[in-house]
Amino acid sequence: MIYLSSFMVSDHRMRNPNVYPYHVFRNKEIYPMVFAPITIIYGNNGSGKSTLLNIIAQKIGARGCETYAYGQDYINKFVRECKFDTGEDDFGRKLRIPKNSLYIKSEDILFEIKKIQQEEALERGYVFEVMKQKGMSRETAESEFRSYGQGAWTRKEILQFAQEKYSNGETTMQLLMDAMAPDNLYLLDEPEVSLSPQNQVKLAEEINKLARFLGCQFIIATHSPFMLGTLKAKIYNLDSDCMEETEWYELENIRFFHEFFEKNREVFR
Repeated sequence: MIYLSSFMVSDHRMRNPNVYPYHVFRNKEIYPMVFAPITIIYGNNGSGKSTLLNIIAQKIGARGCETYAYGQDYINKFVRECKFDTGEDDFGRKLRIPKNSLYIKSEDILFEIKKIQQEEALERGYVFEVMKQKGMSRETAESEFRSYGQGAWTRKEILQFAQEKYSNGETTMQLLMDAMAPDNLYLLDEPEVSLSPQNQVKLAEEINKLARFLGCQFIIATHSPFMLGTLKAKIYNLDSDCMEETEWYELENIRFFHEFFEKNREVFR
């Protein structure tokens, strides 16, 4: 499904060349980006792919978009100047952007993992203090922690699920998959962070299924060769002057990997 069919960033130019986010696209030729069920925004560090994804999220009202402490007036002005269009259903009727559209950043996932780790540390500290002060056994102290309100027990279950059973990468996979539901629009900023190459491919394959069979649309910022090579996606290259559509194997990052392994071909024989 294509809920967001096209997006065009502001082509307005500021006199001050350093105003954010105008300076990100200052030297780009601006054309509308036309989206597919899965679209990748590719670029090296500093290319503006995360900025663009957040601007799209703000423009369409997706949950999870960022706000900034400084320069918010310029950001709001830039977002107002951007334009987008929605897709159509099988009868030619305009679709609406799903109200639960979601923008997920790699920082969001890492923050959730950090919270889980902090909860685990707090629990260990609580159990230790209770054992020391009240002379309880570990089993009794842990039982008291569990019984301290439904919220504490719920967090305890999350801790056991996420930290004892899974690694950070597996927790990332679980959090991402739990966040996704059919018939929705997702904007993902570098979802491969913390994931092994195998899990990056696994995540990409799941996204392919969600887009093909469950009516989801994805716009993804990434430079992972494993995501780029596995996703059935249209790719826009922000490293080019006109943000042109590119095949994954033509991208600089992919060519770098290819040349690196070609140079070391002998060690794999």
